[in-house]
Amino acid sequence: MRIKNNLFWAAAVVAFCLDQLTKYWIMQTFNLGQTQALLPGIFHFTYVTNTGAAFSLFSGKVEWLRWLSLGVSLVLIAMAWFGPALHFWDQLGYGLILGGAIGNGIDRFILGYVVDFLDFRLINFPVFNLADVFINIGIACLLISTFQKTPTSHHR
Repeated sequence: MRIKNNLFWAAAVVAFCLDQLTKYWIMQTFNLGQTQALLPGIFHFTYVTNTGAAFSLFSGKVEWLRWLSLGVSLVLIAMAWFGPALHFWDQLGYGLILGGAIGNGIDRFILGYVVDFLDFRLINFPVFNLADVFINIGIACLLISTFQKTPTSHHR
């Protein structure tokens, strides 16, 4: 049996593994609340927990976010497995979104919160993690895919 949408699966696995490895490293290396400046005043590693959605939205409402992560993950897996072969940018985008959703979803189910550590202080941005980065890059890939399709194109 030949697996279709290989880039989707590869992107999901790489995104998930990088997310979980970096979170594990932060939890083993830093104490909660500890920060280490990489570029002082601009970019730090800061170990915090987040019981909300991306960028601490809906903080404390983790229960429904667990199920949302699971639902999004299952829909994406079903789409790639049972749906048609996807174009490059669609595969990459959906795969990165899946890897990020599973990464944050596992945190929510196992820990009850998401581990965040990327701290851009130059623009006073909320602390986030690689799963958040992969989800946003995935959305950008889907936008690229949308703009590359011609109005008369019906083939996915």
